[in-house]
Amino acid sequence: MDFLTDAFLVDPETFDGPVLVTGAGGCIGAWVLAILTRSSVPVVAFDLRDDRRRPSLMLGEEGAAALTWETGDIADARRLTEVAERHGIRSIIHLAGLQVPFCKANPAAGARVNVEGTINVLEIARHAGLKRIAYASSSAVHGMPPGGPVLATLYGAYKLANEYTAKVFWLDWGVPSVGIRPNVVYGVARDQGMSASFTVAIAKAVLGEAYEIPFNGPISWLYGGEAASAFIGAVRRDGDEAHVFDLNGGSETIENGLKILSELEPDHGISISGQPLAIPHDLDDEPIRAHLGDLPSISPRHGIEQTHRAFQMLRSQDRLTATA
Repeated sequence: MDFLTDAFLVDPETFDGPVLVTGAGGCIGAWVLAILTRSSVPVVAFDLRDDRRRPSLMLGEEGAAALTWETGDIADARRLTEVAERHGIRSIIHLAGLQVPFCKANPAAGARVNVEGTINVLEIARHAGLKRIAYASSSAVHGMPPGGPVLATLYGAYKLANEYTAKVFWLDWGVPSVGIRPNVVYGVARDQGMSASFTVAIAKAVLGEAYEIPFNGPISWLYGGEAASAFIGAVRRDGDEAHVFDLNGGSETIENGLKILSELEPDHGISISGQPLAIPHDLDDEPIRAHLGDLPSISPRHGIEQTHRAFQMLRSQDRLTATA
């Protein structure tokens, strides 16, 4: 699966030590691990469980098994600090978090993981003097304050709180950071949440199964490797502020995405229903591209083609599920 990460490899000499990746078992985390590992950058994975299923989709079973993997709760400051100190961590890519439905189902747990967890990362940076911190905010912050055209969620409220927290850590203690707001991510390893439906549809098409995408209209198309590349780029040099950037990727309709898939799988059983998602689809990428300087840009067509190719390979290895 090297073709998935070839366009995103980085120079290991731009890192001054190991990178800690929280939420390593998630979609973007899996891409970050694959890119850094293939780039020969020392990396330590951290997640609540030792679940390497998503990283193995890109690194293979042996590659995923060779990862340095630590387990723990992001809200456990003592455990997180112990891991960072023992491995001599110099950069942190903080991706751990509970998404929209989980925050709604258990608001207190959502706050502990999303808000307190982020504070723990910033505290480690403060006490260790780390200058390379990137954390996942979300396009869901555009739903704040509630009452506008963008869906308001507790998840978005927590992410906005993190952005202000990071700013205060910069103002009070000089802790630099880069907050990145990924929009709708697609590609290998995206298998959770309603907005993952187009990726699920590609897998279903490759498996020869019918599937209905529950929304239509325009969405953002942020390829998994492109999202991971932004987080990696944000920690390749010392920070100088508490920055926050939108990260959109392409903008295209679900209908046109399905036309591309139809060229690859003419006899698929994929259909579309519902209404457009109540999230922005055309956020401005230019500020983050100017800040990073060399962020790869992946078109929806190329991303869909790469994902389809990967899913075909996984199917041939009997490793593709309907939500791979």
